Amino acid sequence: MHSLIPVVLSGGSGTRLWPLSREKYPKQLLPLIGDDSLLQATVRRVEGLAGVKLGAPMVVCNEEYRFVIAEQLRLMGQQGAILLEPFGRNTAPALTLAALAAMRDGDDPILLVMPSDHVILDTPAFQAVVRQGAALADEGAVVTFGITPDSPETGYGYIQSGTPFGECGARSIARFVEKPDLATAQAYLDEGTYFWNSGLFMMRASVWLSAIDTCRDDILTACRAAWEQGSCDGEFLRVDKDAFALCPKDSIDYAVMERIAAGEGALPSGVVIPLAAGWSDVGAWDALWEVLPKDGEGNVAQGDVLLYDCKNTLVMAEGRLVACIGVEDLIVVETPDAILVAHKSNTQDVKKIVDHLKREGRAEGQLHRKVFRPWGSYDGVDAGERFLVKRIIVNPGACLSLQMHHHRAEHWIVVRGTAKVTRDGKSYLVSENESTFIPLGTQHRLENPGRLPLEMIEVQSGSYLGEDDIVRFEDAYGR
Repeated sequence: MHSLIPVVLSGGSGTRLWPLSREKYPKQLLPLIGDDSLLQATVRRVEGLAGVKLGAPMVVCNEEYRFVIAEQLRLMGQQGAILLEPFGRNTAPALTLAALAAMRDGDDPILLVMPSDHVILDTPAFQAVVRQGAALADEGAVVTFGITPDSPETGYGYIQSGTPFGECGARSIARFVEKPDLATAQAYLDEGTYFWNSGLFMMRASVWLSAIDTCRDDILTACRAAWEQGSCDGEFLRVDKDAFALCPKDSIDYAVMERIAAGEGALPSGVVIPLAAGWSDVGAWDALWEVLPKDGEGNVAQGDVLLYDCKNTLVMAEGRLVACIGVEDLIVVETPDAILVAHKSNTQDVKKIVDHLKREGRAEGQLHRKVFRPWGSYDGVDAGERFLVKRIIVNPGACLSLQMHHHRAEHWIVVRGTAKVTRDGKSYLVSENESTFIPLGTQHRLENPGRLPLEMIEVQSGSYLGEDDIVRFEDAYGR
């Protein structure tokens, strides 16, 4: 059997899980269930997969997330490839780039395509169907996994299964169906041959490239040009921005799977395998409530939370005490810069709040108060007229760019660790409980030469304190 490469698609923003999920720090990067982020849990889901030669994972993601994803993989001990998309072009181009990258050394591995933001609670059951799918994919089939439905869900697409295929419970694909209304969804549930569309796929890399060539040769042409004109930037695989800009947008379902289901000639066989493994796409807060452990009254409480006489309620507190009394079917989410209160039946409308924030140009729609950077993170602790206070964490061995500001000066106080400061070409160390001053217009750099995180308080003062007041002269991260 060919080797298997997990391909993790990490392009979504998850706006319906605001305020935990933000445009520049989406839900797949968050530890919503357990200690792992959803992306880490997706990669870990195939660890120890028996009977299959498992290759290193490949993550296809937006450039915005590259350093956070690299750090999350590093913390897991994973050394997988990170393939960067300059723009989002939906899942068909993302998979096409992954297939081209997987075959760059002349191999033809089986690709296990997984969205990075789904939950699967029963890993052994998932691995069992993956082994079944790998055998079929190795023989040239395109395999998808259909979630056994337990309710007339209107938020998912459906796959209608056809005749049996092989001996493992797999069936041919009769058709893909868009999200139905409630009556149609109930009819699908009663009929018994329909499954929820999981967005999980398996096929050999060459099989996908042949199928996309047959169905959407314009996508393959643009992706091949972007790949061939791309470059390797350390652990990142970069495709050519101008070439990829010409690539049309399309999903795996629309571009290929619907035409396979229609039985068009010169395309591989399409197979659906039933999957009952506690799957959820956690597309909204009510879906997350469904999969999290609950108390005897159906409540989920995370963080500093007090509940009295509450039922079927989810409360998450990141920084402050949240107390609820006598409420039912509510979602309450507290973060340092925003609080959401919603009825569970209205959680799909959270996106309307995010859209409003974008129209108003408010940062709460895009960023958390704590912002991650390739060198560490900063947290905006306080702000007022002509001043801004940040808590800065610099990872061991990391450094910020050599930079200068036109409109602000900075005061740095070291709380923990030792800072190496470069100011106008001269370097010196600043230890715990010491401080230094960076005047306006001064070239400077901050580094952590130690083995432990460097923690600092930065006080900015000046006429303009925006993040775009940075002139970079040197940068280890290519910004």
